[in-house]
Amino acid sequence: MRHHCDISRVKRIKAGEIETMDDFTKKRIMKIMDKYTKNAVPEHVKSQLRISYKIRGNHVTLIEERQGFKSDQWVQMPVAQFRLGENEWKIYWQDSKGKWHFIDDIEPNEDFETQLKIVDEGHNGMFWG
Repeated sequence: MRHHCDISRVKRIKAGEIETMDDFTKKRIMKIMDKYTKNAVPEHVKSQLRISYKIRGNHVTLIEERQGFKSDQWVQMPVAQFRLGENEWKIYWQDSKGKWHFIDDIEPNEDFETQLKIVDEGHNGMFWG
C-alpha cells in the first residue's frame, strides 16, 4: 500500500543547505551556551584558554580557543558539533581533514543539555585532550 503525502507541505532542503532552527529554540540554546562558555574555563587560565560556540542553521559547534604560540592570535579548534534533526540532538566529532562524523555510541536525545553534559564530561577522552 502506498502512502501519499501532501508534497506542498514538505519542506525542501537543497544539497548543502542547512535547515534553520526556530527562534525560540535558538534563543534557548544561546542562553544555555552563553552560560556554559562563561563558566567552562577556570579564572586562572582565561588568559590562555577560551570556550566559544557558533550556531549555523541547526548546527551548534563548540569551540576551544587557545592563545597562539608567540602570537596575539587565538587559535580555534572545534570540540564537538550538535545537530538538531527530527527533534533530536546528535553529537558529531571532527577529523583532521575538517569532516564531521556522527558518534554512534551516543544516543540522539531531545534534550540539548543532556548532550552538552556528555561532551563536557569528555566521553572517554574523545572531546577534551
